Amino acid sequence: MALSDYFILIWFVIVIISAIIEITTMDLTSVWFSIGALIAFILSIFSDNILLQVMVFVVISVILLFSVRPIAKNYFRTNLINTNADRLVGKTAICTKEIRAGERGEVKIDGKFWTAVTSNDEHIMVEQKVEVLAIEGVKLIVVKR
Repeated sequence: MALSDYFILIWFVIVIISAIIEITTMDLTSVWFSIGALIAFILSIFSDNILLQVMVFVVISVILLFSVRPIAKNYFRTNLINTNADRLVGKTAICTKEIRAGERGEVKIDGKFWTAVTSNDEHIMVEQKVEVLAIEGVKLIVVKR
């Protein structure tokens, strides 16, 4: 049995192992190596050139990893809950509990009360207007208006 015959088996094993790793991790990383190995496997059936097989495997895997993976990850994104809270960014709120530098306070925006912190070392008094800069978890990052 020639060395090139062993590579038919090697590519097949890489396809299977990469697929199993992808199934267990679901990270959309190993699947591209599985596809690259599949193409190298098909090539190994028709060509004895091992260097060509390895180059095809590496090139196809890397191209897929860096070009298709970001698109696929974006498409298969899970655990996203749209809350529409991002619409609060840029709006004006009223401080209802004093916000000291480095501490939490409270603001009222659109009829709802939110925990808030300042983005800098400002001291915000009750009834002052603030602008919402960002949302971090369940608190608003605000700045004096």
